Amino acid sequence: MLAQAVSFALQGIDAHVVEIEVDIVKGLPNFTIVGLPDSTIREARERIRSAVENTGHEFPPRNYVVNLAPAGFRKQGSNFDLPIAMAILRSTEQLDCELRGIPMVGELALDGRVKPVRGTISMAIRLMQAGFDRIIVPYENRNEAAAIEGITVYPVSSIAEAIGVYRGAGVPYRNESAAARSPSYRYDFGEVRGQETAKRAIEIAAAGHHNILLYGPPGSGKTMLARRIPSILPPITREQAIGSTMIHSLGGMLGPGEGLVSAPPFRSPHHTSSDAALVGGGKIPSVGEVSLAHNGILFLDEFVEFRNNVIQALRQPLEDCEITIARASGSVTFPADFMLVASSNPCQCQVRPETPTIQFRQFPNSVSFQYP
Repeated sequence: MLAQAVSFALQGIDAHVVEIEVDIVKGLPNFTIVGLPDSTIREARERIRSAVENTGHEFPPRNYVVNLAPAGFRKQGSNFDLPIAMAILRSTEQLDCELRGIPMVGELALDGRVKPVRGTISMAIRLMQAGFDRIIVPYENRNEAAAIEGITVYPVSSIAEAIGVYRGAGVPYRNESAAARSPSYRYDFGEVRGQETAKRAIEIAAAGHHNILLYGPPGSGKTMLARRIPSILPPITREQAIGSTMIHSLGGMLGPGEGLVSAPPFRSPHHTSSDAALVGGGKIPSVGEVSLAHNGILFLDEFVEFRNNVIQALRQPLEDCEITIARASGSVTFPADFMLVASSNPCQCQVRPETPTIQFRQFPNSVSFQYP
């Protein structure tokens, strides 16, 4: 029989509703997935078969056809494992519940456990726009999905628990500590002693969201000061927190059980980083460091050591506060509104050990500061 389920696919930081159809047709035993799946989804056939059998259900030798609709764009990721497995159980009449009412996402382990996926918060936002109010997510993604108000979240850790949700045994998750969570900083600007001129320049730059260059000899405290700038930035709003969380979730930067990003991000790529690593890219465009630093700090230590093409790639995100990546498969736009903090050592001929001072110079289109 024909079974249908609802899930989501990611394109950039945006999610799209995907309808999953499973049908058993005449022919030799086979398992075919159509609808422009990537290699990760095609490999799901073996994960799903083992997960279904290892949870005490049957996987009859039939000719299964799985369709991911709409078929007009390429789907990627492992978040379709759980809905495909549930739809197969429905099509083989091992499950007597209607699946279309509650969308679901989740990757399956071979023993039937549900593992976390990326972009859950983007899926929860699209869920509301599509008129749904409930979603089944992996247990580790519960706080991320529950950050969106108006959504009833059912966290599951196995196929058996997902079946229980459809049979009315699921318990909605309520994140009681989300509203009371305050940002925590690894480094505090208040720990700095001395460097009054440097601290004054940084405070003005942070208050006005100006880019800043720290220029001085090694050991004068440039990196130490830069790492503490997030602690004096204005608190991020809820909208900014959701935007940063969407990007970090897509980039796989959120830890298990982590919810909204509550503090301004701080990213410090190495000077050997490529332009694709900095601004994003790849065959299927993914986020780069400039997007991961959205609403926070992008710190480029040893600025003059970065390759010229990498520095030139910063022009568009600095001007437009976003980066557009175009590939043959399509183009995506990622937000990139960050404060650029760079540091550089002077030429060896200019280093004077007896005067270890730091000079601060603003980038173009920023206010200049001069101190005696």
